[in-house]
Parts: sequence; structure tokens; C-alpha cells
Amino acid sequence: MKSTLPPLAERMRPETLDELVGQEHLAGKGSILRTAIEQGKVPSMILWGPPGTGKTTIANIIAHTLKAPFFTLSAISSGVKDVREAIETAKALQKGILFIDEIHRFNKGQQDALLAAVEKGIITLIGATTENPSFEVNSALLSRSQVYVLKALDEADLITLLEQAMQRDDVLAQKKIELVETAALINISGGDARKLLNLFELVVDTLSSKTESAPIRITDETVMSIAQQRIAIYDKSGEQHYDIISAFIKSIRGSDPNAAVYWLARMIEGGEDVKFIARRLVILASEDIGNANPTALVMANTTFDAVTKIGYPESRIILSQCAVYLASSAKSNASYAAINAALAAVKQHGDLPVPLHIRNAPTRLMKNLGYGKDYQYSHSYDNNFSSQEYLPAALAGTKFYDPGRNAREEELRRYLKGLWKDKYGY
Repeated sequence: MKSTLPPLAERMRPETLDELVGQEHLAGKGSILRTAIEQGKVPSMILWGPPGTGKTTIANIIAHTLKAPFFTLSAISSGVKDVREAIETAKALQKGILFIDEIHRFNKGQQDALLAAVEKGIITLIGATTENPSFEVNSALLSRSQVYVLKALDEADLITLLEQAMQRDDVLAQKKIELVETAALINISGGDARKLLNLFELVVDTLSSKTESAPIRITDETVMSIAQQRIAIYDKSGEQHYDIISAFIKSIRGSDPNAAVYWLARMIEGGEDVKFIARRLVILASEDIGNANPTALVMANTTFDAVTKIGYPESRIILSQCAVYLASSAKSNASYAAINAALAAVKQHGDLPVPLHIRNAPTRLMKNLGYGKDYQYSHSYDNNFSSQEYLPAALAGTKFYDPGRNAREEELRRYLKGLWKDKYGY
């Protein structure tokens, strides 16, 4: 019966690389990973990318292609005992692929339990993570694995998935579906194939119950209406991980400590990784507060250190203190805007030469070529300042940093204006 069917995303899961949508840099013809799979020489690996981009699918494809015993563990619910049991079974079978979802949630002890088996080739480890493995995976385990970065699916990929679902899925192929508009489906999914397909199925099922024989017309309005009706139920399943962290960050950015602690409570109650929350607070302290209150970054970094040592349930108090402090702090994204503007200039102008007077001159030849000539050592001048040019000639006088309109940065603005006069328009 229909109610016993697996979700559409599971029904549409590819079994071969040719069926995989997106990730051409990994799965396309001649790519490193595809070549390794075709040659049957697959290394242990970490698949790093956003949710719903194909990490689990690639692991399944590898196991299916190599016809190897396949063991799946989730770092949320599995421990060292489960890891050792999988390794012993693989050892008895003389081969095996161990897939660990959300491997970043394994602690050092749990990751260390994998080392010997990976090193001896008892298992081929495939770890999936949405977090930077440089920070979340032990260096010893990382050195024994290849890291493959998956990209969020673009609009063309997502539309291809919808078209494939309507054509290939046995259930949807029997329905008359008119995909009139796709913007809402694409936007809500956020590049997550699983989220897209399951939302699409929800919309089709909801509209099917209202129209028995007429074509099912899917518009942005109908998608938004149905998605909003189901949002509370969707939240309870824990699948709105990224929506809730977004609400949390935006509440702090919007200086609302009440909303901030509510969304924090939602994450804590859902068992969210304490380091995931703390890491976002560190980023926000610099991106959204910055020099409006430099202590915010110190506070957030201290919070990260503290909750890493303590864990739940006590960490909820530390996270709450930090969230309330950041939400109640003056805001500025001036430093964030400055680096973005500077990066844009780098992309636009390329590798502009460093002005000769501020180049390093460690050799006689460099000195003869004018490196370091006429450099003015700031501490030799009044107020430890010299108004020489530090930018390449093509960018001379360009202002990247514009202090925010808050007490601390207005003080910085006055200070910089006093030094540079009208050069940068402070």
C-alpha cells in the first residue's frame, strides 16, 4: 500500500554514478573518484558537503559497484562498541565498507577505534560530514583518508531531479502533474535533494487528495501554502536543523535575546551538537558585531572552549549567557563587508604588484632593484604614523573598511580621519 512506501527521496536514490545528479567534479567521466571506483581501488574517504548533496548515495554506489559488504552507522546513535562489532564482522569477511554518517559527532576515542582497521585495510571507511573535517576529524584518521568536497546542487540539478521523479518513480508517473512553477520548491530545498524530493511528494500527495482526475498543477503559491501548514510537524522530526540555526543567528543579529534563547532551547532539546552551536556564535561575533564590541569575539571563543570541555546539560547555561550577550550587543558588519569588498577587488584586478617601498628586501639584489626604498618606518614619525601609500597603485585611496554607525566604531572613524584626513573619506 501507498502508506508503506519509502519516501520519494529514498525511492529515487541512484545505484550508479551515471544516475547521480550533480557532483560532476567527483562523479563525472575521468574524475578521480569515478576512476578509483571503476578500478576497484577505493581509498578510505571523508565526504564533506551540505545536507542532501549525495554523501550517503555515493557511499551506497561504491558498495553496490564493488559488491562489498556494507555496514552503516550513525555517529548520533552509535558508540565504540558498534564500531568494533562492524570491524570484527568485516575482518571475518576479509573485506567491508563502513559508512559513518555525521562522523564529526564522533569523539576522539570513537574515531581512534577506527584507526587500526583503516590502516590495515580491514575496512574501507567512508565518513560523511557537513562540518569542516580539518576541525572535526582526528588528524591521524584524516591523514589515512581522502577528503572529497561535495557542492550544493544548483537550480538546474534540482529541476532535473524533479523531472526524473515524475518520469521514473512508479507512483508519480501514474499521475498527471503540471510543474507550473519551481521557485518555491527550489528555494525551500536550499540545494538539498532529499528535502526537495520529499517536499515535492508532500505537495503532490496533498493536491492529489483534492483533485481526483484533474491534472495536479504545482505553483509557488500552492507549495508555500502546503509547506507552511506542515512546518510544525516537520520541525518535530529534527529535519529543520539548518532552518533553526538560521532563525537563531538572525534573532541574535536582530538584537532579540528572547527569540535567541527560544531557538537555542529548540536546538538543545533536539540534541544538537554543542560545538556546532558554539562555532556559529564565534562566527557571528565577528561577522555581525565585530569592532562595535570586540569583547563579543572573546566571549564567543571562551564559550566554545568552555562547552567543549563541559558538554550537556551544563553547557546550556554557558550557551544561553553567550547568546544573550551577543543579542544585546551593538551590531556592525563593517569588518565582514570590508573583507568581502577586498576579495572582490582581488578578483577584479588580479595579482597587482606590491609597491616597491613596502616590499621585503633580504638580499643585495633586491635592494639594488629598489625593494624597500623610501619606506617610512611608522614609529619614526609623530603619533607613530606616516601617510605613505600601502595599496597597489591601481587601488590607491580605495576604502574597503567603513566603520559602522555605533559608539566604538565612530571612535575608530574619528581616529582614522585624524590620521588620513580626507584620503579615504572617513
